[in-house]
Amino acid sequence: MAEHRVVCWDCNADVNDPYVNNCPRCGGLLTVKIDLENVKEMKPKDLHREQIGVWRYTPFMPVDASKKVSIQEGGTPLYRVEALGKALGVPKTHVKFEGLNPTGSFKDRGMTIGVSRAKELGATVVGCASTGNTSASLAAYAAKAGMKCAVFLPSGKVAAGKLAQALFFGAKVLSIDGNFDDALELARKMADEKKLYLLNSINPYRPEGQKSVLFEIMDQLAYEVPDRIVLPVGNAANIWAVYKAIQELKEVGWISKTPMLTGIQAEGSAPVAKAFASKKHDFVPEEHPETVATAIRIGNPVSGRKALHAIYDTGGFSDTVTDAEIISAQQLLGKTEGVCVEPASAASVAGLRKLRDAGVIDRDERVVCICTGNGLKDPDTIINNAQPPIKCRNSVEDISRILLS
Repeated sequence: MAEHRVVCWDCNADVNDPYVNNCPRCGGLLTVKIDLENVKEMKPKDLHREQIGVWRYTPFMPVDASKKVSIQEGGTPLYRVEALGKALGVPKTHVKFEGLNPTGSFKDRGMTIGVSRAKELGATVVGCASTGNTSASLAAYAAKAGMKCAVFLPSGKVAAGKLAQALFFGAKVLSIDGNFDDALELARKMADEKKLYLLNSINPYRPEGQKSVLFEIMDQLAYEVPDRIVLPVGNAANIWAVYKAIQELKEVGWISKTPMLTGIQAEGSAPVAKAFASKKHDFVPEEHPETVATAIRIGNPVSGRKALHAIYDTGGFSDTVTDAEIISAQQLLGKTEGVCVEPASAASVAGLRKLRDAGVIDRDERVVCICTGNGLKDPDTIINNAQPPIKCRNSVEDISRILLS
């Protein structure tokens, strides 16, 4: 376990109460400062020799590995997508497919660290607000840890595959009258009264696990740093986690180059992208976000200011894509590479296409698109946008005619 302290990202005050999620002094966001002095004496080859995954990077993690709650998360493939790259006009494109985590999304990376931290603290009840993936992940890890789990879902705004997972793993699923931000406000009130340990990404330990996606990308590219990393942005913790991982690898001397972090939002839910377009370092929350990409349908992203800092500090970019562009990119990835992602995941690919067409991204850049969740999380959207099954007679001749047409 890395020595660490929790500090306020805004005023840098030390925060010692493990149950608070904002700075008691200024109300600012929290983050974990890792002491990496011992890691500076290491090389990448000295990392834990277990199979690639989150816990391979224990020297960068603020949790005792002997108390870990794990379902073998991480270790997801990094695809060199030649056909997709050709179609997009960026030949050196890679896709990091987070949909092959245990519960089908990148959330498992943060949850293994977050629930392990809850176990360290002796918590018996954990909870979260969620648009779907967080609830599925927390429910699974709580089950593994033997903890009670409560998830607060916005009414009617969660894809069926994600709701099914939360129910399957035994969580208490509470459908809240309102959107994600309303659900999070209620969950935070419960946490403030210490009725549960909150494991939304406002918890500073969650992004620590999510850092591992960048560590893995570096391992998989033999530490040849890509020019750009493109991510979907919803609550914005993932792009912040990747940024934090980059800074830590630079601190220990394992990389010297900084990839440009590029955050893509759905047009109907885009507070971060709008702030970037206005060259602002803070965003204006949106009251009624709406997009087919339910996982990023968030109007008041907790880590929005952190995301903007990450984008500006790396010379990156932020933009929006329409629902139609998201669905088109989702289908293109499937038809060219055989990779099935949920709509929010396809936002990164849609963003790459849009920014290449606009000349923001150069043809010769080496780009990694992070695709955050599995397409089977939201089968209804796939079915609703696909060609329906073809009706035919029970006849070889009839079927042959259809196949050859």
